Formats: sequence, C-alpha cells, structure tokens
Amino acid sequence: MVAIMLLALSGISITANAQTADKVIAVVGKNRIILQSELENQMAQMAQQDATLNNDSTRCEILQQMIVAKLMVEQAERDSLLVSEEEVEATLENRVRYFISMYGSKEKLEQISGKTIYQLKDDNREIIRETMLSERMSGQIMSTVKVTPAEVTTFFNKIPADSLPFFPATVELGQIVIEPGVDPEIEALARKSLEDIRKKIVAGEISFETEAGIESEDPGSRDNGGDLGTMGRNDFVPEFSAAAFKLQNGEISQIVKTKFGFHIIQMVKRQGEQAHLRHILKRPQRTSQDYNKVLVKLDSVRAQLIAGTTTFQEAVGKYATDDMSKRTGGMVTDPQTGSSTMEVDKLDASLALMLDSLKPGAFSKPHIFDRGGGDKAGRIVYMKSITTPHKANLRDDYNRIQEAALNQKKAQRMEKWLAEKLPSFYLKIDPNYVNCSSMHMLQQAQTAKTR
Repeated sequence: MVAIMLLALSGISITANAQTADKVIAVVGKNRIILQSELENQMAQMAQQDATLNNDSTRCEILQQMIVAKLMVEQAERDSLLVSEEEVEATLENRVRYFISMYGSKEKLEQISGKTIYQLKDDNREIIRETMLSERMSGQIMSTVKVTPAEVTTFFNKIPADSLPFFPATVELGQIVIEPGVDPEIEALARKSLEDIRKKIVAGEISFETEAGIESEDPGSRDNGGDLGTMGRNDFVPEFSAAAFKLQNGEISQIVKTKFGFHIIQMVKRQGEQAHLRHILKRPQRTSQDYNKVLVKLDSVRAQLIAGTTTFQEAVGKYATDDMSKRTGGMVTDPQTGSSTMEVDKLDASLALMLDSLKPGAFSKPHIFDRGGGDKAGRIVYMKSITTPHKANLRDDYNRIQEAALNQKKAQRMEKWLAEKLPSFYLKIDPNYVNCSSMHMLQQAQTAKTR
C-alpha cells in the first residue's frame, strides 16, 4: 500500500475552476464522505506532476488513500487524539503562503483559484484539520516500526537477481562557501547612491516604480517596478521584515542593510501579517581584491582539511558564511527530497563539471563561482562519494534498500491495522470502484464484518 497522501489545499491548482458532475463515491463512519470532485481534483494535481498517472489504476489508488485517511481520522477521534486550533491555523497559513510564493502574489492566487484568501482558508480549514489528525494517527501506528540490518539484508536477498533495479550514477558532494567582504569605501558609495534615489522619490521627482526599473539591482523585481507581490513577514530576511512591517501604507523606509545589500522599501498595502511591498536594491560592488582575500582564506582551510587538522564538518561550522551550508552541514542536497545523495544529472552544471577531477575524499582547489543574479562567492568542493550506473547492491545502495525495506514493513503494519480495525467502521464504496484491485484489502475487511 502506498503511504497516505498529504492532501494539498483543494481548489488551489490550475484546474480549480473545472466543472465535475458531483456525487458521493465513498462514505466512511457516520458522516465522512468523499466526493467525485475531490477525487478528480487529486487526479488533476497528480497529472500535473506526471501525465502518465492519469489512468484508472491511479484513480483507484488515490481513492483508497483518501478512504484510509478518513479511517485514520475516525480512529484518531475515537482515541481522543487532538489537533489544536492554533496548529491548524499555523499549518493553513504556511500552505497559503507556499501557494502565494508559487504563483507570485496573493492577487494571482486569488485570480487562479477564483476565491479570496479568506475563502480559501475557510474552505480548507477542516481539510487541514483532518489531514493533521490522519498524519498523527498514522505516526502513532508506525512509531514502533523499525528495520534491523539483518532485515535489510533479508529483504534484499529475496529480490530476484533479474528484478534488481538499475540505479543511475549518484554523488555526495559538500561545499564550504565563503562570501567576500566589501571595501568600506565602496559600501559607503552604494549607500550614498541609494540615499540620493530615496530623496528623489520622496521629493516627488520620480515614482518608486520608475526608479526601481532604472536603478534596482534585484533582477527578480526590477522589471516589475520593484514589486515583490504580497508576502508574509517570515518570507524575508529578519532585517528586511523588521523595517518593512513598521511602515504605513505608501510609506518608504530609510536605508535597510541585509546580506544582499542596501534596500529602500515601500509599503503598498498591509493586511495583518501579509504585506504588498516594493523595494530597490543596491549591491556594493566587490573588487578583485575582495575575491582574492576569500581565495587565500579558503586555501588555508583546504590545507587544514588535507593535513587532517580539521574535519569537513568542523570547517563548515567555523568558516562557512552562507546559511544554506550551515543548515545542511555543508552537503549539497536535492531540494525535493532533502537527500545528500543526488543523481549526477540533477547537479548544477558548475558542480557536474568538477566530477572528473575529484575522487572520493578529495577537496577541490578554491575557486569563485556564480550563485545566480550576479552574486558570486568562493568555495571548496568536497567529494564524499560517487557511484557509477549499476544494479542495486548492498554496498553502494544500503540507504535506499533500507528505506524500501522499512516502507514494506510499514505497509504490512498498515494492512494488519486495517484488518483489525475496519470491521468496526461503517464503509460504503461506489459500485464503480468496488472492483478496483487496490480496494482488495478494504473489501476483504468488509466481507469479514458481515460473516
């Protein structure tokens, strides 16, 4: 059985306004229903990610997941598991913020969904509560499920040799990134330039939007007159948020310094912890001397690493200046999975080009690299491990095989739980779906209940 799907906010997708002939296709417990439209909405979201999933088999599996999620909520309420209103509101706020970020602005999200933010939250509050209860119940059921090394080996040995998966080349890379400082005189010039811009705007000589399009060094907002859209307080670095959320509508901030440079911020409109903002950014220009200082520093760090007087993790903690490196212990991670084991073809091109010159355990020479948007920094790259394309084996793929073994054990635990609990629940499934192969376990439990 596939793990229970984390349902996204309904109605927030490009298919939000599609019309579906609606009917009840499943009833769980006393009054928990699943509508055809809810199933089709989930199908549409899956198809956006992978068009090959748009088939009857996937439709049956998603319905099964939705039914099991409802069963989890029923059991959670029987067991008096609770989700507080504060938890629901915080999760709801984070989900809405995610979709605002994905679509670019609050207004764009409202346009696509055909609903106001208030309506979206109101429509999805109960969905979020049920999802959280379902996850909490699932977590309780699975809390004791573990796999031992012996179980992993047994699991692997039971896979027929001709059925072993073929894995592409993977690599584990780390990096120590040091951002260059700025000469104080150049920094003062950048600040003075932005102060002059602010004076012109405040005096009414030019509009904020026009000046942003001419002078701002933020490529992400410059072409939109510095417009950042509507975002939440936590969507910006602390210094930026602290200054922005003090402003009244239409007001322009004093000079604000962040790690990106100097900003002036205009509050277009604020609604609670959400604000529609514009900004103009000036980056102090780094000189070749600034970058040379970084390379000298990194060369010293590399010498320590090669001599073994410091470990990679210690060097990251002591010398790295970028937040991402500190959060991941210096490892380059897949943004979708969070894993430090990455397929080679998913690497940034600048890292992929270095693979031929590095062996496991080696450190690259210090170099300057482009981080995007004209921002540059220095780094050392660490090759932790690399594999060539190969059939699955315990030596190279233990973590993947361990995860597969654990998922199988969790599926078995879930099937056992369903077999024990389902006879005590009312469950009715639309005749069009009762013969789905993925409904086999549910149908068996229903049959057992009537005997």
